[in-house]
Amino acid sequence: MNEKFLTPYNPETTEDRIYAAWQEAGYFNPDKCIEKGATKADAPTYCIVLPPPNVTGVLHMGHAAMLAIEDIIVRYNRMTGHRTLWLPGTDHAAIATQSKVEKLLEKEKLNKYEMGREAFLDRVNKFAQESHDTIVGQVRKMGASVDWSREAFTLDEKRNLAVRTAFKQMYDDGLIYRGFRVVNWDPKGQTVISDDEIIYEERKAKFYTFKYSKDFPIAISTTRPETKVGDTAVAVHPDDERYAHLVGQTFELDFCGAHLNIKIIADTAVEKDFGTGALGVTPAHSAIDAEIAQRHNLPMVQVIDEKARMMVGDDRIKGKKAAEAREIIAQYLRDEGLLEKEEEVSQNVSTAERTGAIIEPLPKMQWFIAVNKPFTMKRSNIEGINVGDQVTLKQLMQHVVREGEVNILPDRFNQTYFRWIDNLRDWCISRQIWYGHRIPVWYRGDETYCGIDAPNGDGWEQDSDTLDTWFSSGLWTFSTLGWPNEDAPDFKNFHPTQLLETGYDILFFWVARMILMSTYILGDIPFETVYLHGLVRDAKGQKMSKSKGNATDPLEMISKYGGDAVRMSLIVGTGPGADMNFSEDKVRAYKKYANKIWNIARFIIEKTESIPVELDKHAQLTEKDAAAIAELNEVIDYVGTHVSEYKLHLAAEHLYHFTWHTLADVLIEERKAILLEGTPEEKYSAAWTLRTILETILKLHHPFMPFITEEIWSLLPDRTLPLIVTPWPLAK
Repeated sequence: MNEKFLTPYNPETTEDRIYAAWQEAGYFNPDKCIEKGATKADAPTYCIVLPPPNVTGVLHMGHAAMLAIEDIIVRYNRMTGHRTLWLPGTDHAAIATQSKVEKLLEKEKLNKYEMGREAFLDRVNKFAQESHDTIVGQVRKMGASVDWSREAFTLDEKRNLAVRTAFKQMYDDGLIYRGFRVVNWDPKGQTVISDDEIIYEERKAKFYTFKYSKDFPIAISTTRPETKVGDTAVAVHPDDERYAHLVGQTFELDFCGAHLNIKIIADTAVEKDFGTGALGVTPAHSAIDAEIAQRHNLPMVQVIDEKARMMVGDDRIKGKKAAEAREIIAQYLRDEGLLEKEEEVSQNVSTAERTGAIIEPLPKMQWFIAVNKPFTMKRSNIEGINVGDQVTLKQLMQHVVREGEVNILPDRFNQTYFRWIDNLRDWCISRQIWYGHRIPVWYRGDETYCGIDAPNGDGWEQDSDTLDTWFSSGLWTFSTLGWPNEDAPDFKNFHPTQLLETGYDILFFWVARMILMSTYILGDIPFETVYLHGLVRDAKGQKMSKSKGNATDPLEMISKYGGDAVRMSLIVGTGPGADMNFSEDKVRAYKKYANKIWNIARFIIEKTESIPVELDKHAQLTEKDAAAIAELNEVIDYVGTHVSEYKLHLAAEHLYHFTWHTLADVLIEERKAILLEGTPEEKYSAAWTLRTILETILKLHHPFMPFITEEIWSLLPDRTLPLIVTPWPLAK
């Protein structure tokens, strides 16, 4: 018996050694697996691209859950003979990363403008590299069998080429355009952000009902009277008889020092039963009002600047912060006898995810992707969409999910997906920050040039804006596989990928945009299945956060209990899309389970090593042993079926109960006496059965608990391949 079995299993001295051995041998690389004879060259492929963690810090328990889920699926497919690629990488997370570095510079009493663009970017890149190195170490600790030889970064040169190529293709097709539109402006971060990067906070607010002047015929209501100095119309519903006689009239008036021309218009966007049934239209400071203004050819008057200060009005409000001007105008309404009602309400306030600033809708010249503009399909592998068809990006995103070419698990998120796309506006892709992919457009006088490479000649200046991070990560499934070189072996072999596994909270941020990019650029889906995991919460069900002090460090748990125990604690009891309450007690319980497996293996090896058995030949079994093998076959079928259907929690629970309650509590106990006192035939049958079950449960456990299973496997006699590339068990 191997001497290692004489001491308890110690993950601290085992896991790093095993991971290094796997990587050194090349078993994470599908090409190396073929070279070593572990995988057939013509085997079907299975590919997952790792959702790239942001280079803004360290991984949290949500990342740990993601890594555990994906590694189980990857290891299972590797063992079932697929050419399996799990491609890793990190995301530059432009706004988040730049914001982190700016805060660090503030402590040093530095700012980016004094440093200059290049020096600042050098500092950001240094921070990103240090964060990357930390993340890589954490991914290894989780046992993630990613192919490090193919690691990518959303801001590296290969991804930059992909970004420039995709941008130009969309620009040439008229799907990327530069336009003056109302966008979400972060006055603290001094950049545009997307609708999906807004955090809505419920706050108390005053709801004011008033008239612009004493002779104005209609009262309106708002929580933001400071924006009313930019109103150009009052909209009413076409069916509202109260105001029908006023539609078409224009009123000229003064409002807190601002000269207004207010036209009464009829528009179906107005809710006639809400408030007074009349809406003050502020085209420059509301996306909805801007759409109304466009329909009625109304002027757009900007009254709040990029620092959230008032641009118009008299000395009472001009130059004041918008929030301060709100109170001043409210008092003006009271003093002038214009205020009809003032009530307290709850409202959702739009705040910037990264800076916490209140968002100001502002009109700005920005770059957009047109999601509703028809274009001609130039290529298509999509069922029901043909080359030459006129489609929109929105239609493509809807079609592939509706027709089942992309399956979302759990399927309840289909409704969420379609609701978001139905309301999708043109995507603003430009950001006023320095860190990121710079927009590949140059200007010289009245000339504009968009290209994959910079233009020749003097006098050209590149657009100073950078691209929304989601633009580059939207290309992730194919930019990581060699595109735009479509002859690249990885692109030809592994795209479309089989699975995209990620948190349900970025269904819109990332998943939908990957579908947009892939269906448009490649005429194909990016992945066949989307597996959405839930949030990892604390033991009381609260969202983990550093500020609450309830966040758990995955590395701390691994250090105390081992990677296998952490993985199992994140899988058992939690299905796709379900939030999970994490507790240290659960991790501690699976550390005991790992010890149980170790002790089971030690007992079986110790008690059967004097009875030589040939596991590759089916033994003549006693009735009880035959029944045990029949039950094992059911476990093999159950676990394999449920892992292949992504029901990992059910597979793990079933395997746990068989191992602890059937194998340890019943089967081993029944055979202890037989191994000591039975006939030679009974002893051989019992030994063959226990050794067969042991080897089988090691294989079945390996995707879930890779470290301890590989260690035990290495201690068994006559092992030709490590467990990581040993074939998945078949029924005996």
